[in-house]
Amino acid sequence: MVLNLFTAFHVVLSLLGIGSGFVLLYGWVTARSFERWTTFFLTTTVATTVTGFMFPFHKFLPSYAVGILSLFVLAIALAARYMFHLAGGWRRTYVVTATIALYLNFFVLIAQLFQKVPLLKTWAPTQSAPAFLIAQTAALILFVCAGVLAAIKFPAAPLQRT
Repeated sequence: MVLNLFTAFHVVLSLLGIGSGFVLLYGWVTARSFERWTTFFLTTTVATTVTGFMFPFHKFLPSYAVGILSLFVLAIALAARYMFHLAGGWRRTYVVTATIALYLNFFVLIAQLFQKVPLLKTWAPTQSAPAFLIAQTAALILFVCAGVLAAIKFPAAPLQRT
């Protein structure tokens, strides 16, 4: 019962982090800084990554490697945003690392969907199945394109705080 509640809490954090990350991505592409959304995204994304390590486990799982990578890029994003205040190259560093953190969260979402949704599981019973690889590759391409566009657009215009 407690594990089910914790899982639900973790999933809600993940979805909130992903949703707020898309709001930020839109903001970066349009040269806007959504301060509250930034705080919300970073908080929920750190929280979902940390809570991912709190599930019972008996061996090191690939999700832990993704979590470690996510915490690493989030630490850089947090430093770029709050220690270096997006000065100079730190603006692009922030956008790139925050986009990577959003992608990693989305990557895990896709993996979870293919594991938990019966229809998707029939299409891709393993993570080496074509449907799973196509979904992950498409997500990666979209995030790379969006991240590059955001990194170009966000520093290019005067920052509008909203």
